Amino acid sequence: MEIQLSQELCSLIPHFKIGVIVYDHIQVQDSPQMLQGRLQLFQESIYIDLEGKNVTELEGIKEWREMFKRTGKDPNRYRHSAEALYRRVKKQNYLQPINSAIDLNSFFSLQYQIPLGIYDRDKLSNELIMRIGAKGEEYEGLNGRSNSIQNLIVTEDRQIGAFGSPFVDSNKAPVSMETKNAVHIVYLRPSINEEESKELLESIMNMFIQIHGGEGTYKLLTC
Repeated sequence: MEIQLSQELCSLIPHFKIGVIVYDHIQVQDSPQMLQGRLQLFQESIYIDLEGKNVTELEGIKEWREMFKRTGKDPNRYRHSAEALYRRVKKQNYLQPINSAIDLNSFFSLQYQIPLGIYDRDKLSNELIMRIGAKGEEYEGLNGRSNSIQNLIVTEDRQIGAFGSPFVDSNKAPVSMETKNAVHIVYLRPSINEEESKELLESIMNMFIQIHGGEGTYKLLTC
């Protein structure tokens, strides 16, 4: 799967980097008790750690708010998905199990304080581009609403159009129990170096395969 970073995106964020993990022959299922328990305990731990703190003080959350500012998207109105998760936890509105892929994706987002997207690869082509959303552009999101993606970092498929972002994903390529092949997009913090980025991607890939089986490969893309 080829993903290109647009020139406009790289001009706005010269140190921009993402990880792309491709999975084959996986089995998505109800989350195992181990994952459900770990996610619940982690949320409770975060809730305690956030006492007396503002979510926006966290380094990962802060970095991705800055990314939104650089592309012209107000992070106070359009909160990236990792910040949205942390705000839920701070209110003790803990995540409920959906399926193993989505729940593990949420766990990674909380653990690393970054947005991630997981998509059904069989609903996509092999040619993607990550770019900045155009004026007036929008898509139907998994939140059940029409979402403006103007000035937002989005991933576009040449066949189905824009389908993913660090804000909210569209309903075009969601992972489900029927998913056998997937792609994970990891919106890395610009402050971490190449070696740390690759170690993080390998860790995410290995844990995902441990739960879902199959095989995976990863690569790091930078501007």
